[in-house]
Amino acid sequence: MMILDENFWSNRYNTGKTGWDIGFASDPILQYLDQIENKEIQVLFPGAGNAYEVEVAFLKGFKSVHLLDFASEPIKKFLERNPDFPRKFIHQEDFFDHQGSYDLIIEQTFFCALTPDLRTSYVDKMKKLLNPGGKLVGVLFDREFDFQGPPFGGNKLDYIKLFEPEFEIITMAPCYNSIPARLGSELFFILQNSKI
Repeated sequence: MMILDENFWSNRYNTGKTGWDIGFASDPILQYLDQIENKEIQVLFPGAGNAYEVEVAFLKGFKSVHLLDFASEPIKKFLERNPDFPRKFIHQEDFFDHQGSYDLIIEQTFFCALTPDLRTSYVDKMKKLLNPGGKLVGVLFDREFDFQGPPFGGNKLDYIKLFEPEFEIITMAPCYNSIPARLGSELFFILQNSKI
């Protein structure tokens, strides 16, 4: 059985086996962030990796942008690029152990890094971390992979079954602004924590 712990992910970064890392902030996330006028909201990027989206959000003036990742290596690289980023907003820990309250959580290649047996726990934890009315926004793979993950794939129908009991699904549609290599194989979604 594959153990996807801190050592696994740090080793992937150290050996350059980071196929999920496109080397810059992704357009779907950037364009969503550009629409947000209130820069005071609490934002979490779980499984942020090299955290290009965190960097851009911080530079765009968001005041409370939280970076969470299991692995130390990408956090170290992020701090080298962003020495002024507040240390109190960096969390090197297991997502499922994290405590906090957020208005927005951004999903970018974190869900697909978790083994599928953790997906229900992911939904439960996201619901706990989000304030009432808070949103979980991001991109999910809309395809299966012909190898053992990570990444682990999925499809729209399965995601609807997974999320609908706990969230209002505002949007779950083909992502029109994916990078070329992922075009046609991603869904952009917006979920709202509005159910009790």
